[in-house]
Order: sequence, then structure tokens, then C-alpha cells
Amino acid sequence: MELVVASKNIHKIREFRSMLKEYKQFDVLSLLDFPSYQPPEEEGSSFEEIASNKALHAAKALNCLTLADDSGLIVPALQGAPGIYSSRYAGDLATDAENRHKLLKEMQHITEPQRQGYFECWIAIASPEGIKKCVKGLCEGMILGSEKGNYGFGYDSIFIKHEYGKSFAEIEESLKNRISHRRKAFDKLHVFLSSLGN
Repeated sequence: MELVVASKNIHKIREFRSMLKEYKQFDVLSLLDFPSYQPPEEEGSSFEEIASNKALHAAKALNCLTLADDSGLIVPALQGAPGIYSSRYAGDLATDAENRHKLLKEMQHITEPQRQGYFECWIAIASPEGIKKCVKGLCEGMILGSEKGNYGFGYDSIFIKHEYGKSFAEIEESLKNRISHRRKAFDKLHVFLSSLGN
């Protein structure tokens, strides 16, 4: 059974491929396998809505089962920013580094414990008929004052999960994949995914 990860983000695709490895019934593809497909503009007022829109659009266009996620970093001291704008916080064409730089600049006068933040992830699974499942995962921690580490992507180098003394960009990918917001959301799909293809 084909399952398309509705993303062109190589890091995200790799994470999902790793998580889906145990589900032998799926032939895991991504939007990189469908170069002519044009994803919709990101629309919605929440991670849940955006993830659902992405999954459903791809499912209908490609006529298959799809999995899409939307996630971002939320900093309560910044009224929830960057939130759903995490990937384009410093502008529509901003790089990860530019987004991190803007966030660090906006937080330079904020001290602990106000430097709390958390990643939120919603994963939606859709078929051409509609949304089949939508789940949420959170990962709470602190925002560093400067970047640390060379792994990861997005805001990983400035985020430390509670109980860990290293940023997400300093820990191995295999460990991050076990403790991340994306993993916590994905774990809630286990029963549903196991039932498919049986």
C-alpha cells in the first residue's frame, strides 16, 4: 500500500521514513516522487487546519493515502510567536538561519524562566475521501541565547528539551526521533496505522 508523505522537506521526509519503518505494509513515497504536483499555499489559522489541508489536497490530487504534518515553535513570552509562521518568521523566503536570528534578537532581553517554549506538531492522514486521522504532539523546553550544535534543522540549534542538557542540534538524529514533538504525535497513530493493510 502506498503512503505519500506530503512534503518536499528532505529532513522531515527522512524523519517520517524512519518512524514508518516498522509498518511493513507501506511503500513510503514523498512529494519528491511527484515533481509535477504543486502543493497548495499554506492556509489556515492553526497547525491542525494547515496539516489537514496539506494531506487532503495531496490525497485528492494523487489519488492515494497521504500523511502531512504542520509544526512550529511557540514562545509564550512572545504571545505564541513564531507559531504557525515558524517556517517564514523572518519573511516568506527566509532561511532557517534567518528565522533563528530573528527569534534570538526578539528574545535577547528575555531571561529565564520566561524563555520557555515548546514545539507543537499536528499530523493528518487523508485519503481522497477525506481526513482519516489527526493527532497532536508537544515537546517542551527552553530557548537558548545562542545557537549550539550542527545537526537538525529549523529551530533545533536554539531549543533544549527539558531534562536534556543539549540542544536538538547537538543530539543524534535517532534520539531526537524518539523524543520530538513529531514522534509524540506519530505514536498516537500506531493503532490506526497498524489497522491499515491488514
